[in-house]
Amino acid sequence: MVSRRLFLGGAAATATLAATLTAATGEAPRRLRIGTLRPISSAPLFLAHDLGYFAEAGFEPELVFFDAAQPIAVATAGGDIDIGCCAFTGGLFNLAGKRALTVVAGGSPEAPGYPLVGYLAGRSAFESGLTSLRDFPGRSVAITQVGSSYHYSLHLLARKYGFDLGTVRLQPLQSLSNMTSALTGGRVDAALLPTTILPDLVRSGAAHLLGWVGDETPWQMCGVFVSQRVAADRALAARILQVYRRGCETYAGTLLAARVNGTAPIDAATRPLLEVLARHSRQPVERIAETLPFIRADGKLILDSVQDQIDWMAAAGLVSERFPVRSIVDADFGYIA
Repeated sequence: MVSRRLFLGGAAATATLAATLTAATGEAPRRLRIGTLRPISSAPLFLAHDLGYFAEAGFEPELVFFDAAQPIAVATAGGDIDIGCCAFTGGLFNLAGKRALTVVAGGSPEAPGYPLVGYLAGRSAFESGLTSLRDFPGRSVAITQVGSSYHYSLHLLARKYGFDLGTVRLQPLQSLSNMTSALTGGRVDAALLPTTILPDLVRSGAAHLLGWVGDETPWQMCGVFVSQRVAADRALAARILQVYRRGCETYAGTLLAARVNGTAPIDAATRPLLEVLARHSRQPVERIAETLPFIRADGKLILDSVQDQIDWMAAAGLVSERFPVRSIVDADFGYIA
């Protein structure tokens, strides 16, 4: 069991443990740069970092935060990041198709009953009739980038409700902060935003929640991928994935297992974990307890959903060519559902 010192100490405790292990084994820990976003979809990595799981496995981990998914893939392909976790994007698929990075495990999916990303209407747009998910045609909607998870979510929504996505004015604004500013400033009618941002906008009246992506169109949103250097070192990659799975097991086995009516209790068992997530996501513990996304305890990836993303992006010209998902995934590590 991990001591409470690690729960409370975060990065400092991780560094202390790494130094202790170095003294005991005579081997310096391997530096590990982890590319991620602040939403709780990255919870297994946050927990593995702060609870010392990476340090116990001989790593000196560093969480590197980005404001959008696609730059994480670019940084991983360039070797600046060792392991990344974020939503699949057209850019990620293009890089994986060129063998610049390798997908190795699953991240958080959009799942019914587990809030992660929501559809928001701005105040003036809502007052002028944008009150349901069927009302998007003719409206402007903020996304991060063309080919992003937000773009694909809108494609699934259009397919579900039978409207032409081409009639929606997509506004790729490159970052969550830009999207939030545009929505609250009335420069776009709607946006897709995660639970790290969404509740404050709804509570203040600046936006109205129209629905959750996971409730409307479940899909495998996030994946875990590694650089070429890590993928080539099979033992290293396997060791990293073992730590990642341990983070998944901690998250699912303690927090998700405790949920009642969609909310995890804040008690002696859950509070230390919720505090770790609060520190990295910059959200209050109480909000996190109410908005925990689904993450599989085994960290496995649902291939069929990823193949659908590749097929749509290829048809839309967002990836250079259509290819089988197994050509970009290393299934030999055992993280395929």
